[in-house]
Amino acid sequence: MPGIVIFVVLLVLVAATLFAGVKTVPQGQEWLVERLGKYHATLKPGLNFIIPYIDAVAYRVSTKGDVLAVGAQEVITKDNAVIITNAVAFIKVVDPIKAVYEIQNYEIAIQNLVMTSLRAIIGQMDLNNALSEREQIKAKLQDGIAKEVATWGIYVQSVEIQDIKPSPSMQQAMEQQASADRFKQATILEAEGKREAMIREAEGKLEAAKREAEAQIRLAEASAKAIGDISAAIRDRDLPAVFLLGDRYINTLQKIAQSPNAKMVVLPADLPAAIRGILGKP
Repeated sequence: MPGIVIFVVLLVLVAATLFAGVKTVPQGQEWLVERLGKYHATLKPGLNFIIPYIDAVAYRVSTKGDVLAVGAQEVITKDNAVIITNAVAFIKVVDPIKAVYEIQNYEIAIQNLVMTSLRAIIGQMDLNNALSEREQIKAKLQDGIAKEVATWGIYVQSVEIQDIKPSPSMQQAMEQQASADRFKQATILEAEGKREAMIREAEGKLEAAKREAEAQIRLAEASAKAIGDISAAIRDRDLPAVFLLGDRYINTLQKIAQSPNAKMVVLPADLPAAIRGILGKP
């Protein structure tokens, strides 16, 4: 009976030893093996063997791409404006040995590195550029941290700026400024519109006055010509001449009286004498 117990114990011990020496690494991971506390080997995906009780799997590192969120933070621009921004970094471990032994915690280190680099980049830009040049900030940020994290065995696939916006107080100030600018612009446009309307109205009145004066001149010239023609035609026959010229004279005065610019038209008291005067007769 004791022999059977010892045999079972030995069998279990052998099984445990074999199980401890056989390691199956899943795809997307690499395991770091330490021998007596010192790095010894890296187990790749698949079936691997180690020496039980001497070797030990110390770290299991994922080689798949990972996402690191960088929390929102306040950043001061070159013109002393406060904006709030955050980012996301897409990374991948390409050298598990460096990722484990060169840095205490590469995830926290990368997050801090992104935050400090973001503050430095935006700190060199004014507010308008910081809000509109997101792609430029992204490119500078990725270039700035790529070299640093490479020493930790990490590859930065991309860095995306999630949000970049003014702080609540800055948003309020910007809204007030925008409102004031729009009100100023509206006032200017209204004043320009009134000025344009006044100019057009004055030009219209001037043109109307010119046309009215021209019309009166042409009418007077036509009347003078008609009187001359009549005077030449009737010669010494005063009565028909007086009648015709009196009729033309009165019609002309009526047209002048209908003009908007005419305020009052006075007819001569002795119309026949006036007509004879026109004919050049005493």
